[in-house]
Amino acid sequence: MTYICRKIILLNLSQYTKEFSYNIKLAYPVILGMLGHTLIGIVDNIMVGNLGSTELAAVSLGNSFIFIGMSIGIGFSTAITPIIAEADAEKNSSKIRSVFHHGLLLCTIIGVALFILIVLAKPIMYWMNQPEAVVALASPYIDWVAFSLIPVIIYQGYKQFADGLSKTKYSMYAIFMANVVHIFFNYVLIYGIWFFPKLGILGAALGTVISRIMMVVFMHYLLKYNRELSVYFKEFRFSEIKKTVVKKIINLGFPSAMQMLFEVALFTSAIWLSGSIGKTSQAANQIALTLATTTFMFAMGLNVTAMIRVSNQKGLNDFKNLIIVARSIFLLAILLEIIFGILFVVLHQFLPHLFLNMNDSLQVVDNKEVIFIASQLLLVAAVFQISDGIQVVVLGALRGLQDVKIPMYITFVAYWVIGFPISFYLGIYTELKAIGVWIGLLSGLTVAALFLYIRFERLTKKLVLENQ
Repeated sequence: MTYICRKIILLNLSQYTKEFSYNIKLAYPVILGMLGHTLIGIVDNIMVGNLGSTELAAVSLGNSFIFIGMSIGIGFSTAITPIIAEADAEKNSSKIRSVFHHGLLLCTIIGVALFILIVLAKPIMYWMNQPEAVVALASPYIDWVAFSLIPVIIYQGYKQFADGLSKTKYSMYAIFMANVVHIFFNYVLIYGIWFFPKLGILGAALGTVISRIMMVVFMHYLLKYNRELSVYFKEFRFSEIKKTVVKKIINLGFPSAMQMLFEVALFTSAIWLSGSIGKTSQAANQIALTLATTTFMFAMGLNVTAMIRVSNQKGLNDFKNLIIVARSIFLLAILLEIIFGILFVVLHQFLPHLFLNMNDSLQVVDNKEVIFIASQLLLVAAVFQISDGIQVVVLGALRGLQDVKIPMYITFVAYWVIGFPISFYLGIYTELKAIGVWIGLLSGLTVAALFLYIRFERLTKKLVLENQ
């Protein structure tokens, strides 16, 4: 009996594990590309961290505004991928071309709008009970990095188009080339190497702007001069823009943007709450968040894989296989995040040292406190990233099904009705402080993961019954 049970379990697992190789084939370029994207932030944090904890806190505060804008733009752009992936399965090239052109135009408009809104929102910093020295440094930093939202969101239009066609390597190439540009300009502009002026954190902002503009240039030429894809770049006309296509992208893109906004805003609130506790808590939060974001990119790569593969199966009307494919991605994400969780536990006291200059005698006391707080936050991050990984891959599968409105409501309740109040209470009114803020993050992400998975299970079972 025991042998039979084991056999059944292995057979059930094998139908999911056999999908791992193709999942990884699609996901690894996305993961590497996203890690490259994250590297831009890591380089900023490491180079600016050497200037001092105040400068690091200023970049953290400034980026918290940028991340909100970026989340809206990136979230909106994800509407392009499932529509194109579905059209690709249907072999409908005219639909692919139309969605690409409409999506790129909408991404450009949103990028410009977000730049203006973020700059206009800067005065909010003065009402947030943040340290004055931090706010003074963050203000000019925001101006420049906000401008970089325009090329970032335009780039997303290209990226989501390529991802929808299962060509996930191109964004990886563009990001890697952009990182070379970013590291060079960051180094020379922050520290004033050669004939370049020493600009401090403003140099980090300018390095980011230059690299993101080049990222769009690289991506455009990589796709345009690909023989297979060049047909989609010909004869763009504003007269071809149709309300029906614009409406479809907006109907998918707006709820997706809100989903991502709710999550990013939750993490942004953690930065602000940490800043109100003190600059060492804010700097520690930034270190832990940077490390957690790095491992989260693996789950984000699988999120894109889920969108592509689920959309393909939807286009083929094969809902039974759709469930198998999706579950295989969920299982892979869980395994990866458990591995990263173990690494965080083992290395929680070592990793924060990578972000601070411990040889600076003027910063010794602050840096020791930052390292202590960050090491404790990494223990919480070891657990919450498992929930974070699950919720993001299930969201990808639901976007592949073009189901975005109910997930939008689920994420709002999980993050802002449950997660944020816990973060606020534990962070402000208990001795847990920054650790309490992160316990709130863990709570919100866990609730989101649970209810999004229930939503996916109910929806897919219904689709299978309807198509029998």
